Amino acid sequence: MKKALICGISGQDGSYLAELLLKEGYQVFGTSRDAQINPFSGLKRLGIKEKVTLLSMTQTDFRSVLQTIKNTAPDEVYNLAGQTSVGLSFEQPVETFETVTVGTINLLEAIRFLNPAIKFYNASSSECFGNTETSANEDTPFHPRSPYAAAKAAAHWIVANYREAYNMYACSGILFNHESPIRPERFVSQKIISAAVRIGNGSKEKLKLGNLEVIRDWGYAKEYVEAIYRMLHQPQPDDFVIATGTSNSLRDMVHAAFNYYGLNWEEHCEIDETLKRPSDISQSLGNAAKAKQLLHWEAKTLMPEVVKLMIKDCEQRIGK
Repeated sequence: MKKALICGISGQDGSYLAELLLKEGYQVFGTSRDAQINPFSGLKRLGIKEKVTLLSMTQTDFRSVLQTIKNTAPDEVYNLAGQTSVGLSFEQPVETFETVTVGTINLLEAIRFLNPAIKFYNASSSECFGNTETSANEDTPFHPRSPYAAAKAAAHWIVANYREAYNMYACSGILFNHESPIRPERFVSQKIISAAVRIGNGSKEKLKLGNLEVIRDWGYAKEYVEAIYRMLHQPQPDDFVIATGTSNSLRDMVHAAFNYYGLNWEEHCEIDETLKRPSDISQSLGNAAKAKQLLHWEAKTLMPEVVKLMIKDCEQRIGK
C-alpha cells in the first residue's frame, strides 16, 4: 500500500486530497500544527477523519519535519501548509515567510536527507503572478504584490532548484482561486455565501465587503485536487498552472449568490473601506492548456455552479 503525507491537511484542498488518495488505496497521514486541538472540520464533513492518521508537526522546526517524514516513510509528500491569507500576510509578513518559504525548504531538505525518491508536491499560487493583463501560463513572469505572494514565489523557485540540483521529483502547482462548500468562513467566498443564505432566509443584516471590482479565475477545489494528484504521476516532474480560463469579478459572485434567492444584492451589501487590501491584485486569469495536454485535466465547474454548490451545502447545514 502506497503512503502519502499531506502537510496542512485541515484546509479544503487537504481534505479533498485526502478523500481522493483514500479512494486510490493510499494510507494517508496528515499534519497540523496541533493535531490535538484542530477540529479538522473539512475531514469530518467528508466523513473521513477516522480513516486518516493525524499528526502534529511544526513545519518551521526542521527536527519536527525530519521526525515526521522518518516515522511515516511516505512515497509522496503534499505540501499544502503555511499561512494562507493574503490579507493577513500584510499584518504578519515574517510568520508568512517562515511558514510558507522556510517550511517548504525544511520539507525538501528532510526528503533529500532521508529518501530523495519521495515525490514532492508544492502548493504554489496564482498570487505569484500579480496582475495578469492576459491569461497567465507557466512561462509568465512572477510579480508578487503581497508578502504571501512573495513567500509563495520564493518557495516555488526553491522547489525548482531542488528538482534541478538534486534530480528530485519535486513540482509546484500554480493554482488559481478555487472554492468549495468546505471553505472556512474567513475566506470572502464563504463569507458571501453564508450571508446570502441567512439574508435569503429572512435575516436583516448587511453584508460588508471591500473591493468588489477585483477579477479572479474561480474554480472548484474538488476538481483541482485531481490535478494535484496527477502531477505526481507523470513520467517527469514539472510545474503546472491549474485554472478554469474564465474570470469573474467579486461583484459577479455576490450577484450570483443573492440572485439565487431572487434578491438584489445592492440592497443587502455595504462597502467597508477597512476591508480593502494595501495592494490588491485587480485582475487574475489562468491558462491551463499545459495541464489539459499533459495531465488530461480540465476544469468543468465554473464560478456560478460553485456558488450554487456552496449555497445548497450551507442550507443543508443550517437545516433549511
